Amino acid sequence: MKDNIKELLQTAQDLRWEIGDGFHEQIMESLYADATRIADRAVTYPDQKPRFDLDRTIDNLVTSRMWGFPLMILMLTLVFWLTISGANYPSSLLSSLLIDTVHPLLKSAVASIGMPWWLSGVLIDGGYLATAWVVSVMLPPMAIFFPLFTLLEDFGYLPRVAFNLDHIFRKAGAHGKQALSMTMGFGCNAAGVISTRVIDSPRERLIAIITNNFSLCNGRWPTQILIATIFIGTLVPAQLGGVVSALAVVGVALLGVLLTFLVSWALSRTVLKGEVSTFNLELPPYRPPRILQTLYTSVIDRTLIVLWRAVVFALPAGMVIWLTANLTINGTSIAEYLVNFLNPFGLLLGLNGVILVAFLVAIPANEIVIPTVLMLTVLVTRTTGIGAGSGVLFELGSGTATLDILTRGGWTLLTGVNLMLFSLLHNPCSTTIYTIYKETDSLKWTAVATLLPVLMGIVVTFFTAQIWRLFAG
Repeated sequence: MKDNIKELLQTAQDLRWEIGDGFHEQIMESLYADATRIADRAVTYPDQKPRFDLDRTIDNLVTSRMWGFPLMILMLTLVFWLTISGANYPSSLLSSLLIDTVHPLLKSAVASIGMPWWLSGVLIDGGYLATAWVVSVMLPPMAIFFPLFTLLEDFGYLPRVAFNLDHIFRKAGAHGKQALSMTMGFGCNAAGVISTRVIDSPRERLIAIITNNFSLCNGRWPTQILIATIFIGTLVPAQLGGVVSALAVVGVALLGVLLTFLVSWALSRTVLKGEVSTFNLELPPYRPPRILQTLYTSVIDRTLIVLWRAVVFALPAGMVIWLTANLTINGTSIAEYLVNFLNPFGLLLGLNGVILVAFLVAIPANEIVIPTVLMLTVLVTRTTGIGAGSGVLFELGSGTATLDILTRGGWTLLTGVNLMLFSLLHNPCSTTIYTIYKETDSLKWTAVATLLPVLMGIVVTFFTAQIWRLFAG
């Protein structure tokens, strides 16, 4: 700031010599007025009471050692709460429209033209229904989270988040701006990967890309919330169930942040060893957000592009899910063969074969994990009267009914806890995998970013299961 003042004064002196005394007075007055204004904001004089400056007052609070982190957590928690709570109603409306209304209409339409049942199943019960699930679950949270996130960015708060976390990321051998991409990952990991472009160092950008999957994206929040509610929230009195469930989900999210630091530290000292780069983090002045530009940036550049990528992958995934549930060999569906094959390994991890198959077929979109789990559980337990048929994804409006189905499938509290852990630690969705490849232009690093979380998920759930059984038995 002092250098800027010196430059202004030097410019004024130069202009005086170049223009001459006849024209310099007005220019000099303007330049000295600007220099005085900047000096009044930047310099504190011992014999004068400092002038009130709103930006400085806010910064003293949001970047302080005592209040910076609590306010940051409170702000982000508020954004998550608004996203989750605000998305419930529009998600229900979209689900009612696309699944409860349009799906039966499509089934009636294709039946009226004599379409074969198997083709109707593949296209409508498979491709369309999976896509409808993704749109109804994914669109509302993104349409809320991204505008809120962009508003914080425009207001000038996000650079303060990077400032607060810079020291920790530097200790982990990463870049301070990784705080921004990590935070963006809570909305969508694909968008988080794209946002790593703000990091100039290729090595540190690669660390940010690889670790972004440890941020719980909006596709995994529904799974976390449902499992925490029906397995953990029911362990306490009803009036405390919501609070305990929320704390469990926040605990998993914070575990993801901790793993981001640990894995960044490990990568920076092994395969991505190097010096931590320095950067000048400019704290821009606070300014009123530009609403129209915010809506355009968040809806067009982020929400719709990411949603389109998810739909492109979800459509064929739904077809595959329907086919595996309806193609049979010796009277047993391919899905049941896969469940039975993976069940021993799944039980070793405190999970089961249904969960592992659900995560495999839900690689295109995390949003369909729970509907796939319910469909497969009904399929392998031969439960009748629930769902709309083999390969048809569904979800129950009652947590008690969902818990009843899962319990019939052999689920325990350990299964629920390890599912929450595995939902945090598993491969990115296909949209994120594709985005990682486009951003890195490397199959090797795409494979690392995809397989590393899976290996970590296997290790964490295995040891959790063994410790649980040791104390329980």
